[in-house]
Amino acid sequence: MSRITLQPIRRSDGPDLVIANRESRAHHRPYADPFQDMDGFHLWYDQLITTPTVALLARNASEEGAKGGIVGVFTFSQIALGNFRSAYLGYYGQAAFAGRGLMTEALKSAVAYAFEELRLHRIEANIQPENHRSIALAKRCGFEKEGYSPLYLKIAGEWRDHERWTRLAKNSASL
Repeated sequence: MSRITLQPIRRSDGPDLVIANRESRAHHRPYADPFQDMDGFHLWYDQLITTPTVALLARNASEEGAKGGIVGVFTFSQIALGNFRSAYLGYYGQAAFAGRGLMTEALKSAVAYAFEELRLHRIEANIQPENHRSIALAKRCGFEKEGYSPLYLKIAGEWRDHERWTRLAKNSASL
């Protein structure tokens, strides 16, 4: 039985995401800088619905009530289909669930979603070299290091180096 639920993010998830992001602010720094208020959520969500992007929300399935706590967020952006069938993957976990293996389970489910539902061939995750926990997570989920990109992405006002980690679909010949 899965310990997480995974579903596309809805606008109604905004308040829960804001609270979880605020509670995990120190956990995310300096590797991620997710929105901290509803205005930020609305800007982020509007990009989801106006660009080739799919965002998934992982929740703790073992918590009582209709909705479990937020374990993590997974965003497949710049989705290209046709002959490329590729996307960039961004993800971050919440501090309340760190160290329990739930992000590993959630990332494996998100990758399965990308290959089975979105029918992607290739997923690329760009991770800061100092973010050892995120790199270990990518490795546990079958990603392989492909390269290094200096000053690749601006996070919290600074351009940061990243490593490129990729995962290919196992049976992509039929895509």
